[in-house]
Amino acid sequence: MTIKPPFQPIFHSIDRADSVQINRIVDIWNAACGTDLAISPRFATYNLQPSPGGLQSAWLVLIEDQPAGFVSASYLHDPTVVSHAGWVDAIAVAPNAQRQGVGTAMLHQAEAWLKQQGSQTVTIGAGLRPFVPGVPERLETVDFFKQHGYGTEAAHISRQWDVAANLATYKPPSTVREVDAVVRPVQPDDHEFLLSFLQREFPTHWRYAYEEYRAAGGRVSDYMVLWTERGIDGCCLITFEDSLHPIERFYPYRLPRPWGHLGSIGISKDRRGQGLGATLLDAGLRRLHNNGVNGCVIDWTDLLDFYAKFGFNPYRSYWMISKSL
Repeated sequence: MTIKPPFQPIFHSIDRADSVQINRIVDIWNAACGTDLAISPRFATYNLQPSPGGLQSAWLVLIEDQPAGFVSASYLHDPTVVSHAGWVDAIAVAPNAQRQGVGTAMLHQAEAWLKQQGSQTVTIGAGLRPFVPGVPERLETVDFFKQHGYGTEAAHISRQWDVAANLATYKPPSTVREVDAVVRPVQPDDHEFLLSFLQREFPTHWRYAYEEYRAAGGRVSDYMVLWTERGIDGCCLITFEDSLHPIERFYPYRLPRPWGHLGSIGISKDRRGQGLGATLLDAGLRRLHNNGVNGCVIDWTDLLDFYAKFGFNPYRSYWMISKSL
């Protein structure tokens, strides 16, 4: 049944412990975004919770007692990570309610809540627990957000990609050369060394993400570290199908299983350009390959030429868009 205006949308706060609401959210998102961007109840439950120090609110929208859409927003003010930033983590309208003002009503609801928390900027996607890094280009919805003031300035719009490869026959490329470093999975005694590296080199989002992952009980060996003569000079995070992060967050469905993911990945600023990044990436990919992973995604990047050397091709693209409140 098509929902026709005039209508009165009813906003219900979402309880992530309510399996009925979670299933409704999953159904709405999957119907709106398609199988290529499908989410699962585990995915939704994991993402619909605030990160440490942050706030989150999400609403299920009913029209005439029928689920019409849902929207989730999060906010963080932590000077060590980001100041007064807000995100619309997810927004989806059921197909039978689209182009009738439901999306606009939900976006206004999320923006009003973010402004009330003190948010100075709002970004679509790309949050602390992102459903997507930005607006998926294939959905062709970026104009909707532009009509509401997003991406109208050059500083508020950019393009990012997920890249993917089949690691079944992975072999190190010629760009990987011998370096004086060792790469291995993190061990329990490495914590202080890894944290010190992240505080020095990536003190905002990546340091925060590591501490959150560890506090949530994530498997520490999913992180890999590159050791040089002075200590840790690089790290990357690997996701397997049984890792804390739901593998579906990277939408690997077009790739052969088993699935895996790699990223974030980074090297000390004063050690870049020496081949250490290639060494670290190669070690991570070989570990995934040796554990039987075939389809691998590296998400949220614009380094297409670098990853192409390792057999990765563009898999999905996003518009990263934001605006000031």
